[in-house]
Amino acid sequence: MIQAKIFSIYFVLVSLMFYSLGAYLMILDASFYVEVSFMYFNSVNLSFVLFFDWTSMIFMSFVFFISSVIMDYTGEYMGFEENLPRFVYLMVMFVFSMFFMVFSVNLISILLGWDGLGLVSYALVIYYQNIKSFNAGMLTALLNRLGDASLLILIGLTMDLGSWNLIKYSEVLDLGSTGLFIVLAAITKSAQIPFSSWLPAAMAAPTPVSSLVHSSTLVTAGVYLLLRFSSFSQGVVTQLSLLALATSLMAGLGASWEYDLKKIVALSTLSQLGFMIFLLSLGSLGPAFFHLLMHALFKALLFMCAGAIIHNQHGSQDIRLMGGVLQAMPFTSTCFIISSSALMGVPFLSGFYSKDLMAEVFSMKFYSMAEYSMFYMSIGATVAYSVRLFLYLFWEFPRAPSLLSMGEEPCGGMFSGMLKLVVLVVFMGSSLSWLMFSTPYFIFLPPLMKLFTMAMIFIGGACGLELNVEKFFYAAKCVLFVGASKFMSSMWNLPILSSGLNPSSVSVGGIMWKSVDQGWLEFYGSKNLFGFMLKLLSFNHNLLLGKLGACFVTLVCLSVYFYL
Repeated sequence: MIQAKIFSIYFVLVSLMFYSLGAYLMILDASFYVEVSFMYFNSVNLSFVLFFDWTSMIFMSFVFFISSVIMDYTGEYMGFEENLPRFVYLMVMFVFSMFFMVFSVNLISILLGWDGLGLVSYALVIYYQNIKSFNAGMLTALLNRLGDASLLILIGLTMDLGSWNLIKYSEVLDLGSTGLFIVLAAITKSAQIPFSSWLPAAMAAPTPVSSLVHSSTLVTAGVYLLLRFSSFSQGVVTQLSLLALATSLMAGLGASWEYDLKKIVALSTLSQLGFMIFLLSLGSLGPAFFHLLMHALFKALLFMCAGAIIHNQHGSQDIRLMGGVLQAMPFTSTCFIISSSALMGVPFLSGFYSKDLMAEVFSMKFYSMAEYSMFYMSIGATVAYSVRLFLYLFWEFPRAPSLLSMGEEPCGGMFSGMLKLVVLVVFMGSSLSWLMFSTPYFIFLPPLMKLFTMAMIFIGGACGLELNVEKFFYAAKCVLFVGASKFMSSMWNLPILSSGLNPSSVSVGGIMWKSVDQGWLEFYGSKNLFGFMLKLLSFNHNLLLGKLGACFVTLVCLSVYFYL
């Protein structure tokens, strides 16, 4: 607990420093490099390059601030954990891996932070030693390795440039192949279709990990990579609009049929990631980055509130077993409602300034009716599962064994952490929008299009009210409805692609291990290589001696013939 408090104080100081420097660089519109040379030999220069601009500074200030709040939260939430120092150090390693990834422009150092995020996230997901955690950790690690492999391929493609600094050699790079591998790495880390199944599975990690991973670090690393190297990847990202909207719609509809509290919040993260990738596909880098920052704030608060409710429910995550939380935990419930309202885009909260801007920027451009419908259906689905969650948690009759076992500590770390974040969720959207968008967006839309977002919010709220009524499910005997609900709640059967193919892959791997690794490679490999070389040398030696003997006999015969 002492380690968590020390790192919390350190992180908040670093966050304030980075935010001040980021605001200063934003006003000056400046950036600078820091290059540390380790060795210079002949024409080889081994150096470490960091690139500081206002984007990276502001983003890392949010990462450090959320990490400091979560450290306070961890001290109380996991206070009785035996290995709490190890857990805290893993969280610190996670944050510093994000630091390497955010400030790097060199592919090697980006890969260092990128792989660090993957490995530490695997260690955190399997923190609770059980079969579910092991399976979730393996699924997370394997799907993220696809993105790591794409970065390794990109490193191989740029070997002949003399440096892996992408910005330095941007004019001579093949933008098609470079952008393709950057986008592949980003969509695996940001869990876009068809790599979406690992993100809900990662909920097997402790709640402080989920709060950090799903707000500002692991899942946003892919979006940040696309933002940083948008000049390379923009040509490929523009083709991802339908994929991003399908991911957002799939996650929103799946959350509307889900009963696991943490999984609902995880699917909402997936939905918002789809919105961010969609904004990048439109070429709107500023609104995408702004929504990334706002989402980090209210999603971290949402996970912390969900963790506090689960903690007081003695580990139960089923929302059907909850109810009456508003009376037992008023402050936590208030924070939960504020963060969910920001997620829905309720006016004058932080999420409103980014989501309303996102909807209007999209409406200013002409796209197909399929994209237009999917976009606004995703907005409605966000409201639907949020309203449904309100009704199950706060307005339903208490289903807990006893409300006396629930409560909150006004002076605890969980309370103080949520109090810090709820202030930012309310006020940071307006203040940061004034700072970031000094030149305002002038968007002129017809009144009907202007009100269409509010109409979808009300329609989504009505759907959430209907989805809360359990009699609605029991009364629906239609096979089509039951099949559709199963299809939606299973994320459009996407887990089959990642986990269903594993048995066949493992069987193929077993055959290869038996016939190749333990078969032919044992016979011709390292263990039998010495014997094989001895046999080959012996054969060549005998062959050579035979040839020399034959030549000698031939020479003797010829000498005798000519002599006679």
